[in-house]
Amino acid sequence: MDWNMLYELTMADGVPGNEKEARDVMEKYIAPVADTVETDRLGSLIAKKIGTENGPKVVVAGHLDEIGLMVTRIEESGYIRFQTLGGWWSQVMLSQRFTITTREGKKVTGVIGSKPPHVLTPEARNKPVDIKEMFIDLGVASKEEVLALGVRPGDMIAPYFESMRMNNEKYLLAKAWDNRIGCAIAIDVLANLKDVNHANVVYGVGTAQEEVGLRGARTSAAAIQPDIAFALDVTIAGDTPGMSPTEASVKMGEGPCIMLYDASMVAHKGLRDFVVNVAEELEIPFQFDALAGGGTDSGAYHLNGQGVPSLSICLASRYIHSHASMIHEDDYLNATRLITEVIKRLDKETVDTIIYG
Repeated sequence: MDWNMLYELTMADGVPGNEKEARDVMEKYIAPVADTVETDRLGSLIAKKIGTENGPKVVVAGHLDEIGLMVTRIEESGYIRFQTLGGWWSQVMLSQRFTITTREGKKVTGVIGSKPPHVLTPEARNKPVDIKEMFIDLGVASKEEVLALGVRPGDMIAPYFESMRMNNEKYLLAKAWDNRIGCAIAIDVLANLKDVNHANVVYGVGTAQEEVGLRGARTSAAAIQPDIAFALDVTIAGDTPGMSPTEASVKMGEGPCIMLYDASMVAHKGLRDFVVNVAEELEIPFQFDALAGGGTDSGAYHLNGQGVPSLSICLASRYIHSHASMIHEDDYLNATRLITEVIKRLDKETVDTIIYG
């Protein structure tokens, strides 16, 4: 495992509609193992690796964007008002640090303000603060000082957090596993296939704007016209206090999760069965998962053209959609191995069988 790559990917700031910083890191690592690297008009990175010319087109995609915010208004007092990008829960935001990136690339640190408990009524203490009431404090006294820093409406705001290994070094903590880990898997799969003879054309994709509607998956699918698509993402780990099996049943460290169902799609049965057979053949641990809400880029890929057999393979992750989420190194390595071995076994005849039975 290349920790430096994971560190750079997760430390990069890249919220929906402003993924360039993360895209540049992904390109740095995927370009040496790809034949070509392009960017579509929405900002998704598309790296191509030819095994067999005119073979089935197989997409392996993670999304570049992380949940974040956008500057919408600067008050005369110097406080920043913002719009959320992606799904935030208000209780994980108060008193947290964020980084604003200006149009010149300058990083400006701020903190979401909160009232001390001393001044709160008992009723207020038990009531979540509405996100619309929140503001970011840059530690300045006026709008003029904010403008002097280069901050303008439209600038991206990303969570501020240092990526690290935990006390058990296989437990990895970072701000943007959702979904730089999917981008890392796409990089590693192309690296694994660099000198391998296989019957496909593989695309390692970093999609834009997944968190606000799977948008980069739609545009990259239009550019590629894939035959098979895999979305690599995270899912909700249920192995912490307070989580019930009905809320989340998968656990960190017990293998990548094959998504049976989510709000964006029903997994393609033929592709799902093929992947499960490969995992069982090679004794790669895996788990099944299903979510009533949420979705992944598979939800957009599978609707392209006349339909694309698609499957989401996800890593169980604790505390997603916050400043600090956690994954397990073994799940990452096993997901990479599983996707690599699946692609080695794909060819036109196999893809036709998956599609038509």
